[in-house]
Amino acid sequence: MSILYLLTAPPPIVEGTDAVFQEVAALRSTFQADILNLFPLKKPSSRFPKELYGLHKFRELRNLERRHELNHLYYGVLYFFPVLRLLRNPIVFTVAAGLDGDNKPAALQRLATFHRIVVSNERDAGVLRTWGLSNYTIIPPGIDASGLTPRSLALTNELTLLMASAPWERQQFDLKGIDTLLETAAKLPFVRLILLWRGMLFGELAERVERHGIGDRVEIVDRKVKVNEYLNRAHATVLLAKHRDIVKSYPHSLIESLISGKPVIVSDAIPMADYVRKNQCGVVVKDVSVRSLTTAIEALRGRYEDMSRSAAQIGPDAFSIQAFIENHRRLYGV
Repeated sequence: MSILYLLTAPPPIVEGTDAVFQEVAALRSTFQADILNLFPLKKPSSRFPKELYGLHKFRELRNLERRHELNHLYYGVLYFFPVLRLLRNPIVFTVAAGLDGDNKPAALQRLATFHRIVVSNERDAGVLRTWGLSNYTIIPPGIDASGLTPRSLALTNELTLLMASAPWERQQFDLKGIDTLLETAAKLPFVRLILLWRGMLFGELAERVERHGIGDRVEIVDRKVKVNEYLNRAHATVLLAKHRDIVKSYPHSLIESLISGKPVIVSDAIPMADYVRKNQCGVVVKDVSVRSLTTAIEALRGRYEDMSRSAAQIGPDAFSIQAFIENHRRLYGV
């Protein structure tokens, strides 16, 4: 089976920091494949009309498709791009972020013709069922955990939180809860932050940190790093989101944290919250507010040893990249 992977976001400025690109690279290393990016700009932007994605490359798309047997497209939410009308091969569509049951796509009949819609969790599968779609497959996430060497960190008078999901637009300081995280840290003097950035909006972040007067408790790392080194220095990882479509349904930063034996603080809007609740390996935040995050941090401190033990029991097999690839092999029928 020969696959044409279709991406809908520009490559990250800091190489290796985008989870979708990591997944596609893992699949491409196994299957005969090419990659075509349908996004027309060099930098990410939510303002560019998604209706136009790929139209600037329609000739290249048609020529590439002739060399392959299947199209596999990645996008945050479920959407029928007009350029897909040009395609002749079956389409697999991976929904990278979470689905909002109240925002039903307009082109359900066209979406029902896809060979398969891939989601990572039962929450999103349930949304598809309520929309009347049955052509879906659940494939749990997988990551390469070979670089992770878990190391426990005793809880002292300080609590260090790692955040490794930087914004790519200014509005995401609000939508991804970064403003809330900084404000909460300013109110809780025992909290230290490690922020892994990715080459965009550094100045805006530095200005916010200075405004809150927490520069001595915030470490900003704006380069490619071995995440294991920073996980070993953190007690937990935090990721917030006001809406389901902002981040991946199973963010790699949270998966890496659990594999490293570090509990997580996660917004309920992110589908991975269901996994965290079930396995008691962290705290789920109902809404993105200083009050809710403060309550979550205090809950983490109060039950840190129990949550750390639960996280340590998960291990890399729960998110195996080999299983992820084999699930796609079955999906592709090879």
